[in-house]
Amino acid sequence: MTTTVAVVGATGKLGRLISGLVDESDDFELVARIDSKGSLDDILAADLVVDVTVPAVSQGIVDFAVDHGLSVLVGTSGWSSDRIRSLEKRVAARNAADGSQVGVIIIPNFSLGSVLATAFAAMAGRFYDSIEIIESHSASKVDSPSGTATRTAELIGNARASLGPVVAPHTDQRARGQQVSSVPIHSLRLQGVVAKQDVIFGGTGEILTLSHETIEQTAYVAGIRLALAALPRTRGVVVGLDKLIDLGSADPSPEAPAPIETT
Repeated sequence: MTTTVAVVGATGKLGRLISGLVDESDDFELVARIDSKGSLDDILAADLVVDVTVPAVSQGIVDFAVDHGLSVLVGTSGWSSDRIRSLEKRVAARNAADGSQVGVIIIPNFSLGSVLATAFAAMAGRFYDSIEIIESHSASKVDSPSGTATRTAELIGNARASLGPVVAPHTDQRARGQQVSSVPIHSLRLQGVVAKQDVIFGGTGEILTLSHETIEQTAYVAGIRLALAALPRTRGVVVGLDKLIDLGSADPSPEAPAPIETT
């Protein structure tokens, strides 16, 4: 059976890419392309919703979809830990109220390489006390730091929970970046850039740099397909493409028979 999809933010670069992938798929049917002037009521014709808008409106779109019992794939940046916790409560309440099976997948970055680089950074975070992130995006990106950088810093913070914050001197100075989970993040917005992130670890007598760069949007295709395939069987809120693949296996297939469930 074909699953119908509404894309909100369909006129943006990522929205056009996702709309095209849905159009090409035998498993999904695109029934609504909604831009900034469109009505959210149009998403009610779909089984699933994709949100690739901007941080200022993303939460309202997701809340509207959840309140109407629709699962959502979120590719919009700006979803902080506080926002996600609030969404988890909203989704849990909706599912408990009438037995709905709503799921929300939030993907800070659809690139598989970026997911691996973030996983490696979290691993390395346990071995270094001096850590900073430099992320670069196109001049048109309206938010900073990026969702990927925020996610990376939060995972590093989680990995260091028993070790304490990183060593980050002089963070009272604006040029030292914005701290997320104690990790300073520096954001560059430049013409000619798609996306690049460097996580820099300083140690005694050495520097380790984990770098990932997106050259073109085709890097997102595999991750988009994985997330779309996982959404119909997702219950609750799932954050990160890493939750949809087995980082300990060579097979990234999302075709698992059981639902993805969160507490």
